[in-house]
Amino acid sequence: MNETVLAQLAALKGAPASALKARWRELFETEPPAYNRRFLESRLAYRIQELAYGGLSQETLERLTAMSKQYANLGPIERKAKPSLRPINGTKLIREWKGVEHCVTVRASDFEYLGRPYKSLSSVAREITGTRWNGWVFFGLKNTALGRK
Repeated sequence: MNETVLAQLAALKGAPASALKARWRELFETEPPAYNRRFLESRLAYRIQELAYGGLSQETLERLTAMSKQYANLGPIERKAKPSLRPINGTKLIREWKGVEHCVTVRASDFEYLGRPYKSLSSVAREITGTRWNGWVFFGLKNTALGRK
């Protein structure tokens, strides 16, 4: 590894596939996988930098191992589920509507407004405005104009 790391990385782009495979054998001491050129380039680039600058810390490796075990224990449905974007219990959502400030408290399974429980933020927004609203939009938790949360 006499060349600089940057020179080695730059050389990967113009190298023929046979040279990439030879470099793979040199760096990994195994036969290269039957993946496309892009994969070989990116994995070789990582390996070159890993050898030059060091790999992941032991702490990071242990954390990744723990996370993979936790993920492996989930069922297929749980793996596909999106994480909850619901605010943390106890969060106060404050919205001014027609000059009046309204405060909603997020609870474990519902929302509290004026001492009453509501199953959804939309039902709270309807109570406040008298019309149908998406509660997440009404309380500023979702921006529909930009299409993101």
